[in-house]
Amino acid sequence: MPKIVRFHEAGDASVLKLEELPKPQPGEGEALLKVEAIGLNRAEIMFRSDAYLDRPSFPSLIGYEAAGVVESVGPGVTGLKPGDRVSSIPAFSMVNYGTYGEYAVLPAHALAPYPQHLSPVEGTSIWMQYLTAYGAVEFGGLKKGQPFLITAAASSVGLAAIQVAKFVGAISIATTRNKAKAGALKDAGADFVIDTGSEDLVKRVQEITSGKGFALAFDPVAGPGIETLANAAGYQAIIMEYGALDPRPAPYPLFGSLRKGLSIRGYTIFEINNDPERSARARKFVTEGLTSGILKPIIAKTFKLEEIVEAHRYMESNEQIGKIVVTV
Repeated sequence: MPKIVRFHEAGDASVLKLEELPKPQPGEGEALLKVEAIGLNRAEIMFRSDAYLDRPSFPSLIGYEAAGVVESVGPGVTGLKPGDRVSSIPAFSMVNYGTYGEYAVLPAHALAPYPQHLSPVEGTSIWMQYLTAYGAVEFGGLKKGQPFLITAAASSVGLAAIQVAKFVGAISIATTRNKAKAGALKDAGADFVIDTGSEDLVKRVQEITSGKGFALAFDPVAGPGIETLANAAGYQAIIMEYGALDPRPAPYPLFGSLRKGLSIRGYTIFEINNDPERSARARKFVTEGLTSGILKPIIAKTFKLEEIVEAHRYMESNEQIGKIVVTV
């Protein structure tokens, strides 16, 4: 029987269990994917810990991203057939579906072909990070010549945002608290890198932008650091919050917002994936970027399916630069 990862209670990485279960079968509007590679995401750690937007129902599947080959399709499915080489788009809830395993049943609308020049390891590393980063274009209006601040930039989404900036011609300003990662961010294409462990973010942004401040910030950290971002922002800048790596309360920077006319908005990938028109634009953008070679996933480390607990622990260590992938 296929090996599939489930967890029966919320907790640390040790709750993830590799279980032998009957091969799942696709229902109406679904497809069965023979999985070759699984991309890990911070959202899955939060889901496993019962700290995510959706709450698990036990025993729970887990996982948003996988690349593989379609083995079969359920009734009503068009546009997919057995043998298709696809990867999954996070356009479903982990309450109902998951990708961690040798097989995964997923909604057919959440499966899409990826460029032939990419391996399965790369193919499972594109949609979450690039569609998330595309939000800076769709909702932030990111364009050529704009100063674009990317915090926690060594994450897979942060690196994707650096590449998206290059694709549209914006000026990327990447931040990290880890001095060892600063060089890697420069190598990844960041125009400027700020080591916030030893440099003053506001001062450096002002120097880089000749006193104008950034036009758009893409931030997964939140917490009290939002006030620092407001101080580094330019007039009528936008601060996009797409995560909560800092669990402390995030105060609203009222006076900074009043002085500068700032816009601060929450954002998740589902704003794109749940809207057919936005989703079509985003997929086209990402596919064109991948085909051009400007968008190219950076893989931090790979693990085997049997090492899923170790893979989650590695993600929680924050040592990685890029995407963590589990091969099947």
